Amino acid sequence: MSTKFDYTSMGFITFDALCRPVTQIPPGGDTYFVEDYTLAVSGAAGSAVIVAAKHGLRARAVGGVGHDDMGDWVLMKLAKFGIDISMMARCEGFTTSSSIVTTRPDGVRPALHKRGATDGFYIEDSQIDDLLDTRILHVGGVGLMNRMDQGRTEEIMAEAKRRGVITTLDVFASTPDDLPKVARLLPHTDYFLPSEEEARALSGLYENRDLAQFLIDRGAGCVILTLGADGAYYRHRNGTEFHTPAFCVDVKCTCGCGDCFNGGLATGLIKGVSMPEAIQIAQASSAQNATGLGSQAGVKDFATTMAFIQATPHGAAKDTLVSSFG
Repeated sequence: MSTKFDYTSMGFITFDALCRPVTQIPPGGDTYFVEDYTLAVSGAAGSAVIVAAKHGLRARAVGGVGHDDMGDWVLMKLAKFGIDISMMARCEGFTTSSSIVTTRPDGVRPALHKRGATDGFYIEDSQIDDLLDTRILHVGGVGLMNRMDQGRTEEIMAEAKRRGVITTLDVFASTPDDLPKVARLLPHTDYFLPSEEEARALSGLYENRDLAQFLIDRGAGCVILTLGADGAYYRHRNGTEFHTPAFCVDVKCTCGCGDCFNGGLATGLIKGVSMPEAIQIAQASSAQNATGLGSQAGVKDFATTMAFIQATPHGAAKDTLVSSFG
């Protein structure tokens, strides 16, 4: 089936200002000096689509920005990467979703976030055919899309599945209260891509196999848990499971690592490689991201990502286990 896009990434797209290293906020009106400062487009949909575009996929971003300087910059930056922005809405009454990220010396990145136009964008009936003219639909940031989270995302993902579009899903979830809005989407999700922490928050469980099965039992076709420095865990509804260790890198900033993983996974799916190889590409995207300040800063292009995979050692495996590869 011929489609206009390989990868359409819909949801949380944000303007980030990042600096490092930050150990504490200055008291009173004092000023501390930092070594690095940058701007980036980030978010569960934004970082993913930029990685996909850098890897050569025909990519589209779908979300909302405000009528402000941050929105102007986000649209400019997305277009600079060759990403289609024709379905990026300017949302009346909303500012652009924006963050100040204070990256610690160890790469951890506490942030201050202003919710904005991600809450305000909406896909109309007349836009659905255009939206779904894609091989993969990624939804990133469930829990931050106020208008879409009321049922519209579920309708769109159900229609995507009906049309044979591959669906991937990521969340912004921190409590069991978020489970109902996520659970509605799981029956329409081919690949659910939460972090280990997000899956634990949704389920109340702890072990990776239990976390994944909990989500599969609620409809997901496959669950891939991102485990930070411990790599990734894959479980399919057919029982196939495996763990892959992370790459060993000097971490500068972890902002957007999980989101870059999603763009890397999409690259592997579009390239038609095996699932273990696709997850290697995803992990390499995440690891390269961690070597720079700002989401996707360390990701260059597909050839560089493949060279990184060949040249970079892995850490020790957390769980050695391969049941079968589908």
